[in-house]
Amino acid sequence: MADTKTILLIGTLDTKAHEYAYLRDLIQRRGHRTLVMDASVFDSTATARAAPLMPDIDAAQVAQAGGSDLVALREQGDRNQALVIMTQGCVALARQLFAEGRFDAVLGLGGSGGTALATAVMRELPIGVPKVMVSTIASGDVGPYVGAVDITMLHSVVDIAGLNRISRRVLMNAVGAVCGMVEQQAMTTDQAADRPLITATMFGVTTPCVTHLRERLEGAGYEVLVFHATGNGGRAMEALIAGGLVAGVADVTTTEWADELVGGMLGAGPHRLEAAARQGVPQVVSCGALDMVNFLGPFESIPARFKDRHFHIHNANVTLMRTTPAECAELGHIIAEKLNRSTGPTTLLVPLKGVSMLDSKGASFYDPEADAALFDALRRHVRTPPVDLIELDLHINDPEFADALADHLLTALAQVQINNT
Repeated sequence: MADTKTILLIGTLDTKAHEYAYLRDLIQRRGHRTLVMDASVFDSTATARAAPLMPDIDAAQVAQAGGSDLVALREQGDRNQALVIMTQGCVALARQLFAEGRFDAVLGLGGSGGTALATAVMRELPIGVPKVMVSTIASGDVGPYVGAVDITMLHSVVDIAGLNRISRRVLMNAVGAVCGMVEQQAMTTDQAADRPLITATMFGVTTPCVTHLRERLEGAGYEVLVFHATGNGGRAMEALIAGGLVAGVADVTTTEWADELVGGMLGAGPHRLEAAARQGVPQVVSCGALDMVNFLGPFESIPARFKDRHFHIHNANVTLMRTTPAECAELGHIIAEKLNRSTGPTTLLVPLKGVSMLDSKGASFYDPEADAALFDALRRHVRTPPVDLIELDLHINDPEFADALADHLLTALAQVQINNT
């Protein structure tokens, strides 16, 4: 088969050898190969032979790659510590195997421990590599397992403890999913693959700006990936930048820092705004939607400590809260400190007439005092260089502001290209 692919199977064969043997057989019937990595701590040899299934990478190799010894782990009898070591080993080996081109996709199955282990490997792989996880906990909050990458979670419905009419059907679907993904990749030619990538951040309240900006950048020959600034979006973008896949960044909507600071539900973690600075990627940055903090769920679920604040009901499930002058001042300080670490061309463009649709004269979040606190903090704390601070007497959604973002980013990208030739 000309387009034969290899699927990496990661699991604990001490308890799930029969299920992994079933996956292997289904994959091979589709004309693809398997590479089996055993993360067991307890002796899985007899179980695997009965299945029959012998790993290509055994548990001793995994433990060694994790910095320990399998016999020692068994003697210690600490299951949690063993899981940490075996996870580290699986991650290290998978990185090496993928770099060597030894597999094209990953499939795992398990309960909470097996899910944590297999998805730790999946999160280390580039976006676009097929990743399917069959899990007993996939019907709950899978955010910690998926992280910022493209993992497909499939609920096992029944426990993964033997093969039956339900588990067989679910595992068949999982194999169909991962094989379909690799087969589709073999059939697809990405016509945009030769265009340099630019990432951008957007919220509904900055859509006019980012849409106009995207059109300008695409017209200049770039492919633009727009990330919704909802926490996961920011983390995904940071991961993509850190992976060295991005030519430039248009971080228009830095609102995730408002949630991170104040206690909203869409924070992206303390490392937001660091990847481009660290990688030296040309970037333009702005203050999009720093006027708001996001709460999900009914209005009544908002923490009591915020009861006297100014709110805007976005819809039945989302309530927005206006940031105060003190919070805006702190946000300006944080953003400035992140950008001051930049090792590449960085321009911060400040829209003096408002940072979102709700922050304009007559709109719900119009607050000149809060905006002034944000802008003053940026002026005080931004270092020039490395940051080029530009203030424009425009609203963030004015077309002229989007044009300014595009002009500065395109100029920086052109200069980098000249320097590299």
